[in-house]
Amino acid sequence: MDKAMVEKIKSNPSYVELVTKRSSFAWKLTITMLTVYYAYILLIAFSPETLGAKLTAGGMATVGIPVGIAIIVFAFALTGVYVKRANSEFDGLLNKIKEDVAKDIK
Repeated sequence: MDKAMVEKIKSNPSYVELVTKRSSFAWKLTITMLTVYYAYILLIAFSPETLGAKLTAGGMATVGIPVGIAIIVFAFALTGVYVKRANSEFDGLLNKIKEDVAKDIK
């Protein structure tokens, strides 16, 4: 791919829209995950008795175990949200860019 082609792609309004939307959405998901994770870490640091409480009287499992598992499941769910949006919205924009570039080549 030559420099002229790269510049055409970069100046394409669909490409600019794709990059803007994808970056914005990725940052929102990143901030969401970091907030959940650091809230968990802060809870461990400043209130260990909360997560250290037993789930059942005389049991071995603590509240921290299901909360930790929930955070892992939440991370997978966020990945699913990103993939769903990528497949529905971002792929459409990418295909439009490819069509525009194909027109310019011919």
